[in-house]
Amino acid sequence: MSPAHLDPNETLDSCNLPIRGIQDHALIGNLRTAALVSLDGSIESMCIPYFDSPSIFARILDSEKGGHFSISPTWAFKPKQTYSPNSNVLVTKFLNEDGVATLTDLLVPKGANRSGSQKKGILPWLVRKVECIRGTVPFRMECAPAFNYCRDAHKAEIVEDNSLTTGCNHTTKALFTSQSLSLDLRYLQLNPDDAPEECSAPSLKLNIGPLGNRGLLGKAVTCNFELQEGQSVVFILREVGDWSYQNEEHENVANPTPERAKALGVELGTLLAASSILRPKENPNLTPALIAALIRDTQCYWQDWIGRSKYRGRWREAVHRSALVLKMLVFEETGAIIAAPTFALPEHIGGGRNWDYRFTWVRDTSFSLYALIRLGFTEEANAYMDFILARLKDRNSDGSLQIVYTIHGGKDLEEIELNHLAGHKDSKPVRIGNGAADHLQLDIYGELLDSIYLAQKYSKPLSWDSWVAVRQIIDFVCTQVDEPDLSIWEVRGAKKNFLYSKVMLWVAIDRGIRLADKRCLPCPNRAKWLESRDRLYETIQEKGFNKKMGAFIQSYEDTETLDSAVLIMPLVFFISAADPRFTSTLENILKKPEKGGLTANNMVYRYNTSTSDDGVGGEEGAFSLCTLWCVEAMTRAGVYDRKYLDKAVHMFMDFLGYGNHAELYSEEISRGGEGLGNTPQAFSHVTLISAAFNLDRALGG
Repeated sequence: MSPAHLDPNETLDSCNLPIRGIQDHALIGNLRTAALVSLDGSIESMCIPYFDSPSIFARILDSEKGGHFSISPTWAFKPKQTYSPNSNVLVTKFLNEDGVATLTDLLVPKGANRSGSQKKGILPWLVRKVECIRGTVPFRMECAPAFNYCRDAHKAEIVEDNSLTTGCNHTTKALFTSQSLSLDLRYLQLNPDDAPEECSAPSLKLNIGPLGNRGLLGKAVTCNFELQEGQSVVFILREVGDWSYQNEEHENVANPTPERAKALGVELGTLLAASSILRPKENPNLTPALIAALIRDTQCYWQDWIGRSKYRGRWREAVHRSALVLKMLVFEETGAIIAAPTFALPEHIGGGRNWDYRFTWVRDTSFSLYALIRLGFTEEANAYMDFILARLKDRNSDGSLQIVYTIHGGKDLEEIELNHLAGHKDSKPVRIGNGAADHLQLDIYGELLDSIYLAQKYSKPLSWDSWVAVRQIIDFVCTQVDEPDLSIWEVRGAKKNFLYSKVMLWVAIDRGIRLADKRCLPCPNRAKWLESRDRLYETIQEKGFNKKMGAFIQSYEDTETLDSAVLIMPLVFFISAADPRFTSTLENILKKPEKGGLTANNMVYRYNTSTSDDGVGGEEGAFSLCTLWCVEAMTRAGVYDRKYLDKAVHMFMDFLGYGNHAELYSEEISRGGEGLGNTPQAFSHVTLISAAFNLDRALGG
């Protein structure tokens, strides 16, 4: 039952909140990890300390034992959720006739330090502030972690919190300990600034107990509390570190109490002032001032960042929200950009297309770089390019590259099925790791060389050592132009001569030749490159186009199968968008599926999964990526034929309507308009930026 339809006098156990759909969540992040927050105020997905670390909350994948951290009213409410302007600070509002409250959620980034709030060290904390705006609102908080993908047992206990200063009306915190990770949950009760001194802070007490027979491998921490207008409570969840002191005397000073002050023979105020200096790094005293600074600094961090955007065109709000999402998917330590911050969210409810996207794909490089460069974020573009170029030094023994890497640049992505988890709305299996890492997907060399070419053209110049590596890559590519592969859709069936891969192999060689020409770089095998590029082009035109259908096809083997991946052709300058062969292909794709096309409700599907054997089986939704590629292809065709430009605007505006309440886009959209697949997906937001930029330019922006 939805909380909005409960009897106002009925209390609600947070762990019995409704099972929300994929689209009913927003994202918070700090460039290390990220968390999905539901409309009901429950954190349903989070990994610590990094994007690809084991999960601590995964209720979105198993409502019984996945783990969650919920803060919700215990009476009926109507939720509203949005981001604070120009930031990734999330605000969820709970509305009821008798009261209104807000929940502010954020993960603190390393760079959020305008007021010196992190001068003692990096504080990558999860901060959750719940505040009563009107009336009186009863709440229940539940923190029920499930460590290591719900596989590790843990111990929960209430312990002394020595980070609290005098004046706080409690002295305890919750501690969760598993074999590989420890977390603590702290809290502060706050009165409004203008409250009289005699006004008491909100009262609450942490309790430990099981949450019924839910399969959790450890107890949860809960509390019920009531907030009056102006009152607030802040909960802070963090990883417990090795916070050691220089000596016992420093420990006594750093943990100020009246008893310790008396024992040391100093005033308590003096001890309080000294404590913040002597406390271990990353474990400062927890004060209202510190929390206020962290929230303010995080807000300013995001606002300052998006303020550097150079985009001034149409749909600016959507473009900037996509940029803010993309920034959250950056792993700051290495510059890598993950495909999505989630794993195993289904591409079809009840189906088996459930993959782990918490890694960085070489394929994404050129699209991400293009979006970042177009918006003026060259620092992120350069960092990502450095990450990718470093992979060139770690090629496989045959000279090839792996298609996907961990956020630290590792190659081990063993795919495992977690059969103890039910899956989102019973969509099994739940997978972690990604077996596609071992696939042969030859298209990646096109995206790689296109990104290097873009960086050279708009951002960071190419070094000599990098050029030597590029030459070796293109020499390798020339040996692969006639080889079959598994291509962009990472099919798990037989290798084929997929047209998308052939086009991107052409792009790889073409960009290498262009680089050599523009920089006057030595190119010993230029003749071989030219011969391979031109021969490949003619082969694609000869074998990849079905004259009877009037369309480019999926592969040389599947001569009657449409694939929307070929929409990339004019975007990478393989063919003119006005070429009759391409416009005919475009018209075929724009037909409804029942008429042999790939477009329904102005959304574009990859291919017909019922007639194309990809080795996976099952259904899927329309692809955000393909829809936006179609928008951009029509935009380019619209330069020559206005009808395509009009169609592009219509399709793009329709697509914007498929974003969720927080303007986030998942990988796919169901026939009913709901998000499917991992969310938010970088590819979806990157292609949104690109489509908006080029459509605005075509419209005279």
